[in-house]
Amino acid sequence: MTHFAAGPLTWVMFNAVVLVLLGVDLGLARRKGGHAPVTTKSAAVWTAVWVALSLGFAAAIWVLGENGTWPWGGKQHALEFVTAYLVEYALSVDNLFVFLMVFAFYKVKPEVQHTLLFWGVLSAFVMRAALILAGSALVHRFHWMMYLFGAFLLYTAAKMVLSGGDDEEVHPSDNRLFKFARRVLPMAEGDHGHAFFVREGGKLKVTLLLPILLVVETTDLLFAVDSIPAVVGLSDNPFIIYSSNICAVLGLRSLFFLVAALMGRFHYLQVGLSAVLAFVGLKMLTSSFVQVPVGLSLGIIAGILGVSIGVSVLRPPKEEKADGEAR
Repeated sequence: MTHFAAGPLTWVMFNAVVLVLLGVDLGLARRKGGHAPVTTKSAAVWTAVWVALSLGFAAAIWVLGENGTWPWGGKQHALEFVTAYLVEYALSVDNLFVFLMVFAFYKVKPEVQHTLLFWGVLSAFVMRAALILAGSALVHRFHWMMYLFGAFLLYTAAKMVLSGGDDEEVHPSDNRLFKFARRVLPMAEGDHGHAFFVREGGKLKVTLLLPILLVVETTDLLFAVDSIPAVVGLSDNPFIIYSSNICAVLGLRSLFFLVAALMGRFHYLQVGLSAVLAFVGLKMLTSSFVQVPVGLSLGIIAGILGVSIGVSVLRPPKEEKADGEAR
């Protein structure tokens, strides 16, 4: 099978459409006096919209690739996109629980959280693009990096299981970038709503939102270090890796508010995520000996996540079960 790389125009058009979608989303959030807290119903609707758009893009990769409009597309790359998208989207749930902890620690109001997540997603594009291009280039230039990434994923999977779902690496109170920003930047006092910068006494100062945004960014970078090797192991096409990652990130803000409402419901998802990472890690380590069809990879990953969610629903947490029996 001949592989074609997506041209510069494809990259430019994709990022342009992403920026337009973000602008529309932000504009809708600000309508009617704007910045009201996001409801669970609205979060569910927007989550469905982002998922539908992503799957629609996968369908376009398939159809336009098969008819020759996108030589880099086709069935194979469409399935790779869906597989990588599913992995990244699932791994993002773990990321969102940390965001919940960060917002709770710094007492960020619900109506302000959308603004922080919007700018966090925007800057995540740049960071993830750099990591994806660097990771893909390393694997293409030094094939042994594939085994290193695979071993790293197995280590991450084991750590997730052994930690029991407790994240010991992210502590909002210990974030050095937050402390550094507060120490060197001119900080404004009090609550200034959605503003990152204000003027006090004729001087430009930063509000507490800016250091908090830096915490969100460093947290996203920390999780990207885990997720990027996973998607690199699922496709050798940089554009497929990048676009699937960005499509997953696009839906994070709406998914965040949905997860906030359902927090603790899917308590077995952590086990499922560790199993997914272990599967991808083993796939990378054995890539020279065993070729797993992308369709089979998609089925295995979807099955693992489906089982973990299903078991979570059938076997709710003990506290929740006890509350139900008490009623």
